[in-house]
Parts: sequence; C-alpha cells; structure tokens
Amino acid sequence: MTKEIVVSGIRPTGKLHLGNYMGAVKNFVQMQHDFHCYFFIADYHSLTTHPNPADLHVNVRTVLAEYLACGINPEQCTIYVQSDLPQIPELYMLLNMHAYKGELERVASFKEKAKTQPDNLNAGLLTYPVLMAADIIIHKAVKVPVGKDQEQHLEMARTFGNRFNRIYQTAVFPEPFAFNYGTELVKVPGLQGGGKMSKSDGDNNVICLSDSPELIRKKMSKAITDAGPTEPNTPPSPAVQNLFDLMKMVSNHDTLKHFTDSYANCSIRYGDLKKQLAEDMITYLNPIRTKIEDIYNDTAYLGKVAKLGAEKAAASAEQTMAEVRAAIGFQKFYS
Repeated sequence: MTKEIVVSGIRPTGKLHLGNYMGAVKNFVQMQHDFHCYFFIADYHSLTTHPNPADLHVNVRTVLAEYLACGINPEQCTIYVQSDLPQIPELYMLLNMHAYKGELERVASFKEKAKTQPDNLNAGLLTYPVLMAADIIIHKAVKVPVGKDQEQHLEMARTFGNRFNRIYQTAVFPEPFAFNYGTELVKVPGLQGGGKMSKSDGDNNVICLSDSPELIRKKMSKAITDAGPTEPNTPPSPAVQNLFDLMKMVSNHDTLKHFTDSYANCSIRYGDLKKQLAEDMITYLNPIRTKIEDIYNDTAYLGKVAKLGAEKAAASAEQTMAEVRAAIGFQKFYS
C-alpha cells in the first residue's frame, strides 16, 4: 500500500525550543514511519526579513542538526534545504502567473505585515502563500501538519493547485489538507506568564533544545509566578499553572504532586519549584542537547545528509515539474 505524502517546513530563524519539539517535531519523528514524509528547512521564506548571509547559513545548519538530534532519520524520510531545489522557485514563478493581487492582499498574514512593517512590504511577503503552495504541491502532498495560523495558506495551496489543474485541463496536483497527528495538539506554555512558548515574547520565554544547564537555570529563575496562594485549594494563577504544565512534561508524578499539594495547602516555595523544574528540564533535554552539539560539529555528516535529502527531494520535484511543463506546453526543440 502506498503511503500518503506529508510535507512540512520550518523557517531557519533561530534555535528550536521546547514548544517546537513537543508541539511538532516529536510528531514528525513518528510520522516518518507511517507516511512518506518531506521535511524541509525553508531558507527562501526567511528572505522576506533580509537576514544577514552569515546568520542564515548558521541558522540553516542549526535547524538541520536539531532535526537530526531529535530523531528525524534521513533514511526514513526526506529532509532537505529548500534552496537546494531549483524546481521550487520554478513552480513558484509559474503559480504566480495565476495568482491575483486582490486575493493575495486579502491574506491575513499579509495584512498584519502591512501594519507592523510598512517599510518592508516586499513582493515576497505578498506572494508568500504562493511559495508555500509550491513547497507543498511540488511533492503532491495530501497531508500538511499546520497550526490554525497557517490554515489560510493551506487553503490557498489548494486554490492554486486546483486552478492550475482547471486552466491546463490536467490532474497534476491533488488537494492537500491539514491534519493533526495525534489526539490533540500539545500546547507548551511560556515562562513569562502568557500563552504558548514563543520567541516573540523574548528569549527568556523559551527553553531552547540546545540551552546549557546554566542558561536553563537562569531562565527558570526569572519565570513569572505570583504572590502565592492565600487560601487553601484555590486555583493557580495562569503563570503558576504554566509552570505546573511544564512540570507535567518533564518531571515525574511524585515531584508534580509534591508541588501541587504544597500549593493547595499554601506552603509552596516558588524558588524551590523553579529550581526543581530547571533540574528536571536539564535532565529531560540533555540527551538532545548533547546530540545537537555532536551533529552540529560534524560537517561531513551534515553535508552527507543535506546531499542525500537534496537528491531525494529533487527526484520528486523534477517528476512533478515534468508534468507541469508538459501541461503548460513547454517543449524543447532539441534533445
């Protein structure tokens, strides 16, 4: 039985954190056994914010090393760097010929960028959904693990693929749909008392997979709490509940029970809670952190993985592009 095709990408904008790992990458590790998976590092997408070339290279290398350290196996799936595939910008350009200014301007993420960065409203931001569509449909993906904030982009990928099929009277592209690989999405809370763990709220809000033990202890010591419970059995504040939720992920049951019980009877010491959580976080992440260091420093291995991924992804992409070119009417006059 042919496995369904899954595509997912991540922008190389910095180190992966616990939220990325628990919310997505752990699922990817399991998906690679159950589906035909393409996981890519979206370095073209990062160009909309004009990164420094040296930083871009380091960030791509970092994400590749982190993916591998987390258990993504290049023998089980295809992991590649987006810019290694010239077929992607080719399809991006062809899809742009039938993507219209009005529909792109109505995309929620573009309207938000127009408000927040009016001095850098470049064409790449406007056509971002087209590039994302090219990433997905070039491998004929039918499943795409995305969050709520990306569902509009996925809807547009279906629109562009269906439009191409209709215009050229072909069936090159199947429809891709969002899916959640599991019973429910894992929400990893941040350290600063707000919602999910995200770098948009600052570095102290996240625990990165490669953070040193010293840095984890420092970040945890700055985690937001409150003045403490004044009456027994009162519900924890959101900030304290965040810490309990993190403890559920990395600590054992007895440790969690000790601190939730001490909160309930008003004897909790937040300093002790944060110190214990820091040590449990260090223990939980240490195997991954060690692997990241070893893989990041192994230039030969990273090169081998990137080359293998590029070859596997290019074979898939070129097969699709041959169908696309034939549908459009591109034919060479020479052999």
